[in-house]
Amino acid sequence: MRKLALDPKQKIAVNIDAIFGSSISSFIPVDKFEFTFSRRTGRIKNVLLDDNLVVTLRTDGGLALTIFGAKLLMQSPNFRENCVTVSNDVSEFISDGKSVFCKHVINCGNNVRVGSDVAVLDEDGNVIAVGRAVLSAKMIREFKRGVAVKVREGLKAGR
Repeated sequence: MRKLALDPKQKIAVNIDAIFGSSISSFIPVDKFEFTFSRRTGRIKNVLLDDNLVVTLRTDGGLALTIFGAKLLMQSPNFRENCVTVSNDVSEFISDGKSVFCKHVINCGNNVRVGSDVAVLDEDGNVIAVGRAVLSAKMIREFKRGVAVKVREGLKAGR
């Protein structure tokens, strides 16, 4: 059987839809993406838009979101299912790069799974951080203690 070769833009669109939900890529300008490739393997390493890093491709096939990338994906109403909303009382700490604890989560999207990349929002819906979920959406809603999201990049920490 022959493999169909996708160009990098189609490949990223398919990955975004597979990881974050169907048709999310249709809300972003995938045709304007630029790529950096690994010199050793020739695979896509980073995805950029107007010289801003959107995502980094991980070796496990996942996408590591940046704050810029999360803001871009927020244009899709379905992307909120991949987000965790925290109270404004702790948004300052989380934007500094601190972890999100279950007791501070106000809302959690249904697509949040253990190990998935998530955007952390304040009560106003602004992206304040991105990171990896430590718990599933169900666990985050039920638990009142423990880390929910390990923050990789905070809005202020990146400045």
